Amino acid sequence: MNAFWIILTGSLVASLCGILGCYLVLRKMAMVGDAISHSVLPGIVLAYLISGTGASLPMLAGAALLGLLATFLIETFHRSGKLQADAAIGLTFTFLFAVGVIMISLFARNAHIDTDCVLYGELVYVPLDIIVTQSGTELGPKAVWVVGSTLCIVTAIVIFGYRGLFLTTFDPGYAASLGISTAFWHYLLMGMVSVASVVSFESVGAILVVAMLIAPAATAYLLTERFKRMLILSVIIGCSGAVGGYFLAVWLDGSIAAAMTVVLGVQFTLAFLVKGKFFRSVNKTIFSRAAK
Repeated sequence: MNAFWIILTGSLVASLCGILGCYLVLRKMAMVGDAISHSVLPGIVLAYLISGTGASLPMLAGAALLGLLATFLIETFHRSGKLQADAAIGLTFTFLFAVGVIMISLFARNAHIDTDCVLYGELVYVPLDIIVTQSGTELGPKAVWVVGSTLCIVTAIVIFGYRGLFLTTFDPGYAASLGISTAFWHYLLMGMVSVASVVSFESVGAILVVAMLIAPAATAYLLTERFKRMLILSVIIGCSGAVGGYFLAVWLDGSIAAAMTVVLGVQFTLAFLVKGKFFRSVNKTIFSRAAK
């Protein structure tokens, strides 16, 4: 049963990150997830100072707020400061991470702040954190409910807001000419990415979250030119990576999150070889030589 909960959690995170990752890849903001994972440290410290406890819920709330702040700063530096998106991302996460380190040294030097609960989660512990009702009924791991609920909300927003997200992703100028607020849809998307990233950190860890935000979407991008199909493929690729990664980890007796990341990388490599420039260039070379 533990294997089921681990695979289900990994698949839910893969589906959640895969959907949002498609928009990030197309907007050339794929590293926003990595920026958020570094930027949440001040939020963790603030949550500890306000609540006086290292419990997961206050930590996640503080991290989520700082994730939203990070996305706002990235957009402000990019739009108003005329910085390239990658420069804005790099500046924001290094600044906020450094602020978090200073806050720990000044206000929480002797406190035990479990940053691992947000930044370096491990899937093997998911079945141990069970939600139990007052009557003693076990409802399953907390991570499944939290990530699953977030997935339902994000899916509903993507479905009902498909036109706005689609147009502002592919042609912001045309969307603005139609009266569509590009700023609203951008911040809505960044807000979803921030919340989705933070609720996934505790369960699977920052590295796997970043991998699931980028790899399934990038792989799907190589395999299709239709956006709706890209969304569906990213979910399928992410879930298959979660399943394959679990069994690889069992076989190797290693880290589950790392194994899932490796499988996602292998999937992308295979798609690149079949559909990417490497395959076409090799074919071109072979056929040109054959013609001679």
